[in-house]
This record gives sequence, C-alpha cells and structure tokens, in this order.
Amino acid sequence: VQLQAFGGGLVQAGGCLRLSCAASGSIFSINAMGWYRQAPGKERELVAAITSGGSTNYADSVKGRFTISRDNAKNTVYLQMNSLKPEDTAVYYCNAGASIATMSRYGYWGQGTLVTVSS
Repeated sequence: VQLQAFGGGLVQAGGCLRLSCAASGSIFSINAMGWYRQAPGKERELVAAITSGGSTNYADSVKGRFTISRDNAKNTVYLQMNSLKPEDTAVYYCNAGASIATMSRYGYWGQGTLVTVSS
C-alpha cells in the first residue's frame, strides 16, 4: 500500500488548509485512514481518523475545527482544517490500516507534509 499526501503549507492563524491522502496498491486491507501529526520536540499524535463506514475519531484539540472525510471510490481521505492555530504547526502524516486502533502500529504511512501556522 502506498499513501501519497498533498496539501500542506504556510497559513496565518485563523486560516484554513485542506490535506488529502490517496491510497494505492493492495488497498483491500485498508479499513481505517487518518492523520497523525508531530510537532518539534513532541510525540506523534492522532489528529483524526475515519473508517470506511464513516465512523470518526478526533483529538480533543481539533474537535470543532477539523473535519475528516473520505471518498471510498477514490481511496482518498481528506482533512479540512479550519480556524488554524500556531499550535497546529507540525508535520502531518497520513496513516492507513485495518482499524483506527491498530493502524499506527501495523498500518502504512505516507510521507509527511508540513503545516505551518503563523501567529
């Protein structure tokens, strides 16, 4: 499985960005897709994830600001990020696997995309 992510960049606080991640290859094993992020000096953390059935999971810090969605026909997951804050600055990684609970440990990772939010 290959994951290709798009959409990072530099934005001012209060702005928005949209990330996308397309999966290809042996995608039959993929049920859950999502995004992790890692800020300098911090551990990687789950931002949001979604199953093929549409169940979602969000970090408390992004609830109400970020929305994850998925196009199963295109094997693509999107992360709409609104009301961005400087603390959202991080490298965002696409992740996919059999379940939300296991994808970070046993799943697949895309290349990171940098999101920088200026104050």
